[in-house]
Amino acid sequence: MLIGHPSPRPLVESPESVEEALLGMADAMQLSLPTGLVPDIGDRLLIGERITALDYGHPLVLLEMPTPSAQWRELVARGEHACVTLCLDPIPPGAGRDAVEAFLARSIANGRALVGAASARATSRA
Repeated sequence: MLIGHPSPRPLVESPESVEEALLGMADAMQLSLPTGLVPDIGDRLLIGERITALDYGHPLVLLEMPTPSAQWRELVARGEHACVTLCLDPIPPGAGRDAVEAFLARSIANGRALVGAASARATSRA
């Protein structure tokens, strides 16, 4: 699961404010730099009938994921871990798969990506 963001919105956000919010998410989930084993961050994924979401540590809000594949949902629901990767730099607009993979590689190489292995909570009816 890749958590990314677009460029900051002028007059509303700054690169610093976006990074501060993302680092808060990373801290709440106990993500770390990908320098060795990916740390287990616990049962943070909710796999419901209609939605899949990540508990990123906010007391009231979950991060709803775009619909993952049925295979991914089944694997995670059976107890497999999913790698959560949070990138601090903005993802280029309209980036396709190759551009996202290159972006991710650069983010990891530059210490601008944080990771953790999340598992699913008990199945929800969401």
